[in-house]
Amino acid sequence: MKLATLCYVIDKKHDAALMIHRVKKTNDYHQGKWNGLGGKFEFGESPEDCAIREIREESGLIVENLNLKGFITFPLFDGVEDWYVFLFTSYKFTGELIDSAEGSLEWVPIDELTKINLWDGDKLFIPWLFEDKFFSAKFVYENGKYVGHEVSFY
Repeated sequence: MKLATLCYVIDKKHDAALMIHRVKKTNDYHQGKWNGLGGKFEFGESPEDCAIREIREESGLIVENLNLKGFITFPLFDGVEDWYVFLFTSYKFTGELIDSAEGSLEWVPIDELTKINLWDGDKLFIPWLFEDKFFSAKFVYENGKYVGHEVSFY
């Protein structure tokens, strides 16, 4: 089982989310896809600790607040392990973008987010990040293809 975070840093002034285009690493399971920022927990981290660290490492930005928006289970997502992912948004940040080793960073307009090359499930849950409720979901993939999902809203 892998614990991870997925974070969407939002620039309210430009109504855009910071996304990373996964095109730099070799043998990247997410190769060619766009993702929010995030990654696996390190020993002793809380979900917030992990999200703050991953955002800083991948983008150079320091977030000053996080909003926990949802939790997603991805059974055997990579064909090896279940992934349990905490999803956050952040609207307050400081710093300058860096050249990320993970991929190319770009501010994508909110209304364009589901039109870029995302995992199919991401196209479904990204709009939920902007609703005034919490969600818990399970997204099932087989051999890298979306099969279905279940969700509860609170």
